[in-house]
This record gives sequence, C-alpha cells and structure tokens, in this order.
Amino acid sequence: MNSVPTTQVEAISQSGSARPNVLIRSSWQTVNIGDIGHTPGLLKLLQHYFPEAQLILWAGDLSHGVGEMLAKEFPDVKIFCEPENGSGIPITAQGRELWEKSDYLIHGSGPYLVARPVVEEWVKSGRPFGVYGITLESFTPDLVELLSRADFLFCRDTISLRAARAAKIRPRILEFAPDAAFWADHQDHTQAKAFLREHELEDRQFLCVISRLRYTPYFKIRNRHPSEEESKRDKISEAYKKADHEPLRHAIISWVRSTGMKVLLCPEMTYEIELTKEQLLDPLPEDVRKNVVWRKTYWRPDEATSVYAHSFGILSMEMHSPILAFSVGAPGFYLRLPTDTCKGQMWRDIGLPEWIYEIEESDGTDLALGLAQLVENPERTRSKLQHAQSRVKHLQGESMAIVREAVLSHVHSL
Repeated sequence: MNSVPTTQVEAISQSGSARPNVLIRSSWQTVNIGDIGHTPGLLKLLQHYFPEAQLILWAGDLSHGVGEMLAKEFPDVKIFCEPENGSGIPITAQGRELWEKSDYLIHGSGPYLVARPVVEEWVKSGRPFGVYGITLESFTPDLVELLSRADFLFCRDTISLRAARAAKIRPRILEFAPDAAFWADHQDHTQAKAFLREHELEDRQFLCVISRLRYTPYFKIRNRHPSEEESKRDKISEAYKKADHEPLRHAIISWVRSTGMKVLLCPEMTYEIELTKEQLLDPLPEDVRKNVVWRKTYWRPDEATSVYAHSFGILSMEMHSPILAFSVGAPGFYLRLPTDTCKGQMWRDIGLPEWIYEIEESDGTDLALGLAQLVENPERTRSKLQHAQSRVKHLQGESMAIVREAVLSHVHSL
C-alpha cells in the first residue's frame, strides 16, 4: 500500500472551507450493537489519522440512545439523521445543505454496499467516493461498474477481496482492511460498573455468551407481516434452533463446573434477549443455572464494551461482540452458523484462526476445550491478542493513509 506524510495539509474545499468536508454514510440500524459500532469506529479512525478533515455523519438511525452517545463522543462531528428512502439524496433542508457542501463521500462498514442509492446519486453529482470495510459476496454488472469508480474499496475480509478481484472490480485501490468496529473501544464505565455490581460479576471472573438464529427475524423485530422468503427462513431457524445452541449449552455447563466462574448471557441484537433465556438459561441444570446471569435489557456498544473489558472473554454466535471485546483486550471465540456471511474470515485474516468454530463441526467439547486452554495459558492468550491487535492497527493505519491521500488529492485539484 502507498503511504502519505502525516503532516497536516491546508486545502480549500468546494465550500471554501480550509478543511475538506467528508460525508460519512453509516449507522444503518440500532437493533444490533455491531451495526452501531461501525460508526464510532470509523469516526475514531478518521479523527486519528485524518485530523484536518471536517467529518459529517449521515446516519440512518440514532434511536436507543445512539444519537446521544455519538454526540457526546464526537462533539466536532456534524450529525444528521435520515433513513434511506430510495432517493439517495437527503430529504430535509439540513441534510441537503450538508450533502451539497461535502467534498467526498465514504461509505462505512457493513454486510454489503448498504447505501447503494446514495453512492449512485453521489457519482451522478460528479464527486469522488470510497468504501471502507464491507463484505461482498454477489455481484451484478452495474454493481461492478459502480464500485470500479471508487477511489478505494476496502473489503473487511479476504474472501470478499478475492471475490471482488474475480468479478473484475477495478477501483483505484482494492485491498483488505478490518471492519471499522475494531476501533469502537469507547466505554460507558458508569453503566457497566453498576450492572456488574448489581449481579456480583467480579473482574475477569465471568464469561459472556451471545446467541443468535440462523436468520435474523427482522419482521418480528419491526412488528410487521413476514414476506414469503422471511417465512421460509424463519422455519429454517426454528428447525435448527435447539441443535445450534447445544454447543453453547455444553460449553456453559463445562465452564461453570470446571472453573467455578459465572456466565453472563447478553445480546448483540434486541431479539436475542428472549432467545438466550429460552435456549441457554432455562434448559441448564440447577447447579449451573444459579451461576448464570441473564441480561434482560438491550444495551449500547459503549456499555457492552465496558462489560466485555471486565470479563474473562466472549463466546459468541455473533461476530461483532468478539470484535468489541478484542478492542479492549478480551479474547473472543466466534461460533459461525452456515447461513452467516463470510465476514467471520476476519478472525483468520487478523491471525486468530483458532478462535473461530463452525457450528456444524463443533459439538461443544471443542468449545469447552478451547475455553480451558484460555484459562490454563493466559500468557499465550495475551500474546495472541497483542499480535492480532498489532496487525489490525497496521492494516487500518495503512488504509487510512490511502483514504487521506484520496481526499486531499481531490481537494488539491479543485
């Protein structure tokens, strides 16, 4: 990858400002702390590596207290919230004004090109853009053409990178960079400490466990009638639900009985609160259940990350809770479902192949053994984490140098 000097550069933007205005399209939804975490991660990266930029966030959803969280953590970022309505252009006067004054668009991390209409409209306006940290698994000719017009396209896993190259997507830069959520390390110590104290969860003496279904039931989350495809997927989730949670139940029982430590059942998505009670808490034998805490409420990533920082580690069927834990130095195992995207490859890409388990190849004994090794070899665990953290920092530092160069080269050409 190319590098650029880190000295500040004075440049005149389209709006006449001495700072280039960079529009960030992110914050897809708030029912998932991973989707919330993309945004503060990317904003922190840009503020650290590109401090001369004026950042403008176009958020799709700021509910569940996320707007307050972002405003407090990023007081210098201009934030406006409008859901994607298909037009690709902000519909409010405030949003339209910020859209017009922006020099550059960066599409944030996500499971695909989430804000494609926005990118398409931006390209029509003749302004440059880049994409930071997405998964790509399917391609159409028009998507290939659109992404080939980007200054940079960073895939968040190398499977996506290989697929993009095979599809002949040709932006100026096409590389791998870990999901922006790896930088979402902001913590809410007050909320976390109150929760830990209430449930007598001692520092480094409990394991966090997160579950999920094969397909996220968005129709239930949003209280609407399911489509035909959603009904089919819901039946698949129900058919595999018990079997998919069996490895987690086995690991929880082994953990409590062998270590004497507690377990915290907590959600990455809103619907998982009841799921963990049904599939993990209720079926446990009594001697184990009394050492398991069930979190009954949803939370934001800042509180979750703070709790993860005090935990022994994470065992998760979701990808982003291990990432948030990783950001604050807690180890995390990812138990991957066959219906998940290839984003789990990130764990291998950053040097943690031993910490990803395929659900259909794990019977719970593997998980229990892996957890036991973490307990027995804390120095090895710490070393693996530090090595992986160094790799993530290096990759994201290089990628941010490219982002900065791309924006400034455009501004200089005006």
